[in-house]
Amino acid sequence: MTLIIIIVVIVLLIAIYAGLYNSLIQLRTHAQESWSQIDVQLQRRNDLIPNLISTVKGYSKYEAGTLEKVTKLRTQLNNIPDSDHAQKMEVSNELTGTLRTLFAVAENYPDLKASAEYQKLMEELTNTENKIAYSRQLYNSTVAALDAKIQSFPSNIIAKIHHFQQMDYLQVPAEAKAVPKVSFDDLGD
Repeated sequence: MTLIIIIVVIVLLIAIYAGLYNSLIQLRTHAQESWSQIDVQLQRRNDLIPNLISTVKGYSKYEAGTLEKVTKLRTQLNNIPDSDHAQKMEVSNELTGTLRTLFAVAENYPDLKASAEYQKLMEELTNTENKIAYSRQLYNSTVAALDAKIQSFPSNIIAKIHHFQQMDYLQVPAEAKAVPKVSFDDLGD
């Protein structure tokens, strides 16, 4: 009878161990997949940028600096290793800011704004930026679940044995956190 109890306890411990280990593997894989989705959307945006640049070039001959910066950042983003998430997000955030500048420049060219090709590209880029934002949220949620599991008992023991590491969250750039300045003095009466 004692032997049966010992066997049942051992089998139960093995099952618990395997379940906890597998849940850590699943969370880590899901976090990696979430990062991959960000990468896919960044590539999608990078694929749209040359079309946007050529469209804008046709209308605005005087915005070369902005177009060059977009091109430079796109190339830089493509050359960052996939494993360097922090650098990739930093350059991506800078590219997003530069694209906003490019969109603002387009406001000065009514013919460009009216162009069907430009409108289509703007819609695609806006959708892609929204997908990037969603993918970042998904990644951070997945990382939070993994990190919580790594820190929680008893899975923290298994995580330590198998060298599971906490993952870094994607951070919002400091300039995006700045409160916009609104002045009612310019509105008049």
